[in-house]
Amino acid sequence: MTREFDLGDGLTVAVDQRDGAEPAVLVLHGGAGPRSVAGLAGLLPGDPTVLTPTHPGFDGQPRPSWFDGVADLAVAYLDLLDVLELDRVLVVGSSIGGWIAAEMATRDTRHRIGGVVLLNAVGIDPAQGELTDTRKLNPAQLGELAFVNPALRLDPSTLTDEQRAAALANQQTLAVYAGEPFMYDPKLRRRLRRVDAPALVVWGERDGIATVDYGRSYAQAFPKGRFVLAPEAGHFPHIEAAALTAASIDEFVRQEL
Repeated sequence: MTREFDLGDGLTVAVDQRDGAEPAVLVLHGGAGPRSVAGLAGLLPGDPTVLTPTHPGFDGQPRPSWFDGVADLAVAYLDLLDVLELDRVLVVGSSIGGWIAAEMATRDTRHRIGGVVLLNAVGIDPAQGELTDTRKLNPAQLGELAFVNPALRLDPSTLTDEQRAAALANQQTLAVYAGEPFMYDPKLRRRLRRVDAPALVVWGERDGIATVDYGRSYAQAFPKGRFVLAPEAGHFPHIEAAALTAASIDEFVRQEL
């Protein structure tokens, strides 16, 4: 079911909620929108409560003008966990959703988070050539960098005018949140060293958007970070290497949570 939460100051967040056991899991999508993480619930161990918000501004959801950065998203989702009175939450984020998860972990003063899982996340400062500016790419080029399997790449010619407009609006919202410098915060890496929650970084080896070296350095930035490489997967290991991603999350939850 979908629930709407009023978080104050004109901010309303729509959340797809699947009820189950606790601790709950918060799933955060990236620039590809909530459909890109739709299969994640099936990869999670046990039968947990799963919360999948649609970031304000995506898929036609309203976004207040003041709500314009990853920090705003991180605080909003921490507020959501407060409203729901959830503890030991596993936060799973894909791409910029991983950045949001990492930022949440740095701000978790009420200890709502039990652990974080980053799936080919962006957010930390890259070395030269480690991060591709996707604003310069057309949809076909982006698909080639994001997916190893050609069958999973979006064919822009199949989209209706309405779908093209929605995709463009999502990318415009992504640009607002990702800011400048695009897709990372130069100070995030330094803040991560204060994160107490354990972190799992799962990385598609053939991602053309963010390199393996970038992923390894992300895991190393967490005091309790671990890294899993997913061969033959691109920017979405939970799609192209679903079994490995599921097994890695299961092991992480059993050992750390």
